[in-house]
Amino acid sequence: MHSSSRRRLAAVALSAVVSVVGTACSSSSAGTDAKGAGNGTYTVWDPYPQFAEGSAWKKLLDQCGTEAGVKIKRTGFDTSDLGNKTLLAAQQGNSPDVLIVDNPVVSTLAEAGVLTTTDETKLDTSKVDPNLLAAGQSGGKTYGTPIGANTLALYYNKKVLKKAGVDIASVKDWTSLTAALDKVKKAGKKGITFSAIGTEEGSFQFLPWFWGAGAKLTAVDSAQAVSALSLWKDWLKKGYAPNSVLNNTQTTSWQEFASGDYAFSENGTWQLANAKKAGFDYGVLPIPASAGGSAAAPTGGEFVTIPVQDDTARYTTSQKLATCLTSNQNLYDTDTTLSYVAPTSEVQDKQVAADAQLKPWVDAVKAAKGRTSDDLGTKYPKISEQLWKAVQSALSGSTSPKDALAAAQSAVK
Repeated sequence: MHSSSRRRLAAVALSAVVSVVGTACSSSSAGTDAKGAGNGTYTVWDPYPQFAEGSAWKKLLDQCGTEAGVKIKRTGFDTSDLGNKTLLAAQQGNSPDVLIVDNPVVSTLAEAGVLTTTDETKLDTSKVDPNLLAAGQSGGKTYGTPIGANTLALYYNKKVLKKAGVDIASVKDWTSLTAALDKVKKAGKKGITFSAIGTEEGSFQFLPWFWGAGAKLTAVDSAQAVSALSLWKDWLKKGYAPNSVLNNTQTTSWQEFASGDYAFSENGTWQLANAKKAGFDYGVLPIPASAGGSAAAPTGGEFVTIPVQDDTARYTTSQKLATCLTSNQNLYDTDTTLSYVAPTSEVQDKQVAADAQLKPWVDAVKAAKGRTSDDLGTKYPKISEQLWKAVQSALSGSTSPKDALAAAQSAVK
């Protein structure tokens, strides 16, 4: 695509990125200039500002640069800033050579003409699990490869469940989960905590129940969608979940669970380190679908992408860098550092062999689904916003689940 056309598209797409921010990591952002000095320097932008000079991540980037015969100029941005910074850089013809970006943003950048396809750069994605790769696909084309995935599952407190007489093996679907919550409440403990806040985090946490009911994002007012929202509303009404879920982020929801009073917490892979510090025995259960089996939970995590350059000769080296970052050993090391599940079965098996507690997370990731899958692309942010508004409206009691979702579908159209 001609660079001026690309920049016009990038300008149009700028606002679409704002609401689709990451759900896991980030702290503060750094500098903004993309291009390094001369062809011997390649720029890498990532959403890991927490990894400073001297970190394992920075050393890996430098190692991949050395193997490709170039120097790396790396900048770490806050996740919420990175998409917008990338679009602005594309408008200015100043894109980084390699961009690591939150997976829901990939389709927005792709539709803005900012990213190359894997066909153009010959980036091999053949070993990546198809359900994870789908988050980086739009219009039948693939734009990058995942560096790792996180998703949601249910953490549970073994002591609370034992006191309530709940056998975790009995929790297989929504009916048995609700029955377990009832037993926990009758035993004088608290049931389940999650995040239903009016942001992307709220949608992210609702999606496993939404998809687990058989609902689709193209019809948020379906009977299946209503059943999912009714489940959450009933939990609040019966006191199985606290009213604080309306304002809970995933962090504050976790803090409630860490108090030791709750039986269950819907949360992510990124809480594993905190779970080990919690001071009580816990387990992890994939979120059950309505009628049993594992519900599809949304995938978090990032894609390694190669932005469009006016100098297309740079792609060969950029591909080498991307390939190095996603090699088996480097995926294993990086995903261990990030508390992510690797995107390939080969590395997942290695992770489970090293830490058996990762097995339920690998199962959850294998059942997971990208938020922009089903070719939703840039439609997803608008759908998500209406979804979290419907959740807020129904849980606060201002409207019924059916009416809230009908209004959401109407607004999406």
